[in-house]
Amino acid sequence: MRVALIQMPVTADREGNLRTAAEKLRQAAAGGADIAVLPEMFCCPYENRCFRPYGEEAGGPAQAMLSQTAAETGMYVVGGSIPELEDGRVYNTCFVYGPDGAQLARHRKAHLFDIDVPGGQRFKESDTFSPGDSITTFETKFGTMGLCICFDLRFEELARCMCLRGARVIFVPAAFNMTTSPAHWELLFRQRAVDNQCFTVGVAPARDEAGAYVSYGNSIAVDPWGTVLCRAGAEEATLYADLDLDRVEDVRTQLPILSARRTDLYEVGER
Repeated sequence: MRVALIQMPVTADREGNLRTAAEKLRQAAAGGADIAVLPEMFCCPYENRCFRPYGEEAGGPAQAMLSQTAAETGMYVVGGSIPELEDGRVYNTCFVYGPDGAQLARHRKAHLFDIDVPGGQRFKESDTFSPGDSITTFETKFGTMGLCICFDLRFEELARCMCLRGARVIFVPAAFNMTTSPAHWELLFRQRAVDNQCFTVGVAPARDEAGAYVSYGNSIAVDPWGTVLCRAGAEEATLYADLDLDRVEDVRTQLPILSARRTDLYEVGER
């Protein structure tokens, strides 16, 4: 299964971002991709003041582009994330479309990114976004896939639940910042892959040093043994990762972590 990791630039021009994303999806299909992944907030700047104005309701222009391009190219498209509007609320949402253009999944970011590091990054998604409340997996001809967004990856329970549902790959549109990423970005993707004996794929926007929020970039794919298959730098790029899904079962057979879980011991209670 070939996955395209599309690390694209994001500007204040929403229509321009959508055109860029569509063109890069077509290029990914020409490169043999079965699944293409866009970054978190690929259609708007990553700023609280932008999320509601750039937001769209069901069937909006970003969703329409993703669906149409998936059908045009015959790929699965993991549509990064967009600001989704519903009932007066704003969600950080990833839509997934199948090769026929049908929507396969919708994941609303469940863990909102509220950070305040002295001398470093301060950002509160909860000033604008409402949290989602679902664990998200979806079915493909390659099997079950998992999906979360950025800060969600820090929560092992979420990743474990996806893999217990059968996920063999966890896709993570993300926009990690310059404060935490040098320490944690690669570590987290390798950690989740090893903990759950699955592939992990993270896709971020290209870095814009002049932006109000600076993305780390470094889109990455990791195999179930914790080996980094590919990793971008800061610049605009499309990477291709060929995932041998048989590797999941091989590793799980060699190291029976999931099957050897002692769930009878794991409840938190009085000693």
